[in-house]
Amino acid sequence: MMNEELLTDDDNRDAYDYLTISIETKANRLNLLIAVCDDASFRDEIIAEYEAELQPQIRCYRVTLARDEPSLTAAISQLVKSEEYLRENNPAVITVTGAEQLHFLKLGKERSEQEVFFGYLQWTREALRAFPFAIVLWVTNQILVELIKKAPDFWSWRNGVFRFVSRKKNTVAGKDLEAIRFAFREHEISGLDDENDYLLPIEDLQGFIQDLEQRGVKDTTLATLYFSLGDIYRKRLNQGEFQDYKKEQELGIEYLSKAVELQKELGLEKDLATSLNNLAALYDSQGKYNQAEPLFIQALDLLRRFLGDEHPDVAISLNNLAELYRSQGKYSQAEPLLIQAKDLRRRLLGEEHPDFATSLNNLAELYRSQGKYSQAEPLYIQALNLRRRLLGEEHPDVATSLNNLAALYDSQGKYSQAEPLYIQALDLWRRLLGEEHPDVATSLNNLAGLYDSQGKYSQAEPLYIQALELRRRLLGEEHPDFATSLNNLAGLYDSQGKYSQAEPLYIQALDICERQLGENHPNTITVSENFASLRDRLASEK
Repeated sequence: MMNEELLTDDDNRDAYDYLTISIETKANRLNLLIAVCDDASFRDEIIAEYEAELQPQIRCYRVTLARDEPSLTAAISQLVKSEEYLRENNPAVITVTGAEQLHFLKLGKERSEQEVFFGYLQWTREALRAFPFAIVLWVTNQILVELIKKAPDFWSWRNGVFRFVSRKKNTVAGKDLEAIRFAFREHEISGLDDENDYLLPIEDLQGFIQDLEQRGVKDTTLATLYFSLGDIYRKRLNQGEFQDYKKEQELGIEYLSKAVELQKELGLEKDLATSLNNLAALYDSQGKYNQAEPLFIQALDLLRRFLGDEHPDVAISLNNLAELYRSQGKYSQAEPLLIQAKDLRRRLLGEEHPDFATSLNNLAELYRSQGKYSQAEPLYIQALNLRRRLLGEEHPDVATSLNNLAALYDSQGKYSQAEPLYIQALDLWRRLLGEEHPDVATSLNNLAGLYDSQGKYSQAEPLYIQALELRRRLLGEEHPDFATSLNNLAGLYDSQGKYSQAEPLYIQALDICERQLGENHPNTITVSENFASLRDRLASEK
C-alpha cells in the first residue's frame, strides 16, 4: 500500500499508482518510462517507495548517469555486466538518476552536458533492445522540455510519462531572469521565455557567474548577476521552492554580499540600497539581528538620498527596519517607523494595496507584542480582509493574517476563536509552501501553544516536537525561534511535573537567548523567569 504521508496530492498519488502498474506489467521486456520531478529528495522517497512495493517479485536496481559521459546505454550496460540476475533477463526495474545534475548552458564547452546526453539518447534505439527490463528515467521539467525537442526518437519509444508535482525545484523561472536577459545576449538562452517556470537550472547560473569571475570580469553586468542570483535564492526560500533551506540561505548571503562589495567598488549606490536591504533580510531570517540592523539602516539612508522621502521603496525600507526592531524587542523604536511606513503607503499606494495590508498587519503585531490587544484587533481584521480581497484565499500572506489573528485571540484566552484560524493557517502554509518551511514550524508551534494553554498536553506535545525538529533542520540550533521551541516544550513538561525533562531544555533555550538576543530581550526575560520558577519548585521539593 502507498504511504499516505508520502503523496498527499491526488495527482501525485495517481502518478505513483500508474508508474508502479506500468513497471509491473512490463518488467521482463524493454519498457521505457519517464518520471518527472523537480524535488530531488521527494524523488528519492518515491523511488524508495516503489522499490519496497515491487520487491521481491521484481528486483530493483539504480544507476546514476556519469557527468563526463551521460550515456543511458553505457550506464545500463555496465550495470547488466555486473549483475548475473540481469544477464539472465529476469524481471527487473532499473531506475536512472543523474540527469538533473547536467548543465543546460555550454559554460565554455563546445556542447553542454545536456546536449551530450540528448545526443546519446537519440541513438539508443537498437542498443536498448538488449535490455528487457523496465527502465525509469528520472528527469526535471526543464530537461523534459529539451528532451522532447532534441531526442525525438527516444521520446517516441516512451511507454509512459509520470509527472510528480512539488514546490521545490532546481530551476529558475523565465520571469526571474528578465533583469539579466542582456547578460546572455551572446549565449544560448538569449530568447528567454518569461512564462517558463523551469527555464534554467540554478547551478547553470552559478556556473555562468563563475566563468565570468575566472575571466577576471568586474563590471556592472557581474554586479547585476550577483544581485539577481542572491535574490533568486531569497525568493526561493520565501516561496518554499528551495532544495536545501540552510544551504540556499548561505548562497543567497554569499551572492548578495558579492553584489554589495562590487556595487560599492563601482559606485552603483542606487543598486547598492536594494542589495543591502535584501542581504539584511537574509541575516534577519537567520536570527542574526545585529548583522542585519546596520545594513537596513544603510539601505534606508541611501533610498532617502536618491528617491526622497515620498517613495514606495522608502516605505518598504522603513517597514523592514521596524520589523527588525520588533524582533529585537525594541518596540519604542519600531512603532514610529511602522506608522511612517503605513501613512506613506496610504498616500502613495492607497488603502486597496497589498503593501498597505502588510503595514496594518505589522503594526498590529507590534501592538499584540506589547499587550495592546484592543488596538491590534481591528488592524488584524482589516489586513486579513484586504489580503483576501486583493490576493485571494490561496496566498501565504492570508495564512500569515489568519495565524496572527489567531495568536491575538489565543493571547486573550479566546481559544474557540483562535483554534480554527490556526488550523486554516497551517493547512494553507502546508499547501502553498510545503511541509519543510519555517512558517509551517511557526504554525505548528502556535497551535501546540493553544492546546498547551487548554491543558491538552497529548495534543500539544507532538506538535511542539515537530516544530522543534523542523526549526532545528531549517534554522539551526543558534536561531532565536529554535530557542522559543525549546522553551515551549520545556514549559509543557514543566506543567506536567516532568521537571527532569524540562530543565535541560530551559537551560539550552536561555543560553541561546542570552547570546543571540541579549539579557534584556523580552524572550530572554520570559525564559529566565520560567527557568527560575522551575528551580524554585525543585528547591522546595528537596
